[in-house]
Amino acid sequence: MADLITVEDPDDPRLRDYTGLTDVELRRRREPAEGLFIAEGEKVIRRAKGAGYEMRSMLLSAKWIDVMRDVIDELPAPVYAVSPDLAERVTGYHVHRGALASMQRKPLPAAADLLQTARRGVIMESVDDHTDIGAVSPSGPQRGAGQRVAIFEDIVDHANLGAAFRNAAALGVDAVFLTPRCADPLYRRAVKVSMGAVFHVPWTRLTSWPKDVEIFREHGFVAAALCLNEKSITIDELAARRYEKLVLMLGTEGDGLSVDALRAADEWVRIPMSAGVDSLNVAAASAVAFYATRPQ
Repeated sequence: MADLITVEDPDDPRLRDYTGLTDVELRRRREPAEGLFIAEGEKVIRRAKGAGYEMRSMLLSAKWIDVMRDVIDELPAPVYAVSPDLAERVTGYHVHRGALASMQRKPLPAAADLLQTARRGVIMESVDDHTDIGAVSPSGPQRGAGQRVAIFEDIVDHANLGAAFRNAAALGVDAVFLTPRCADPLYRRAVKVSMGAVFHVPWTRLTSWPKDVEIFREHGFVAAALCLNEKSITIDELAARRYEKLVLMLGTEGDGLSVDALRAADEWVRIPMSAGVDSLNVAAASAVAFYATRPQ
């Protein structure tokens, strides 16, 4: 059973994991270096716990203690009970969900290892706030035999990255690979937007981009780059080719995929649009691409 500890001093060193959560630059350097991330809200905390992440501590306002009682009773990690005002002074913002947890990160696998192990990972039974993300079961929805993964190149907006992960979970992507400059999917904002999907979609970082495209080719994947070039085929044409193993490459906000990434791809693909719209937000584009190319 966890220890329930009332804290009244915002400078208490035991609350260090939760200090300055609104300082994006500080947190994105500090959290990976210290091997932690912050889960916000009851459902996200439960999903992180259910995905096997070890809890370092929880920070709860009084009204959430009973709600989280089953979690408190199961875990040895300390639980810090604080007033809403103190929580705001520590974190830098009004914690309206009233529940935060500091979680321990897991080691990231090598890209080649993830390609061999990530297959038919998870599905999202629903994307609303009232259901959980669960593992695929034999009696669950069935998908085709093809394998499909995604590469996100230099997506720096945490909300876009979180939404793209949520799309990947909902639409059956087997794994996600991030380039070195991509945002942290375990940053609080990305986790929140993804509704915890980042805990359930297998992912890792590539170390030598775009040379790492060769890892996918060695495992039999065709690399399809989403871009607006007039020489590209449509997403429907790509889907009709029914590649057994497909990696979808999506680029950063605004500029899209880099020239080097496009040169490394096997196919260039576009999403046809009308009404004079020339592009979609990267998260929206990922949803269209994941759905259109789903294994049948």
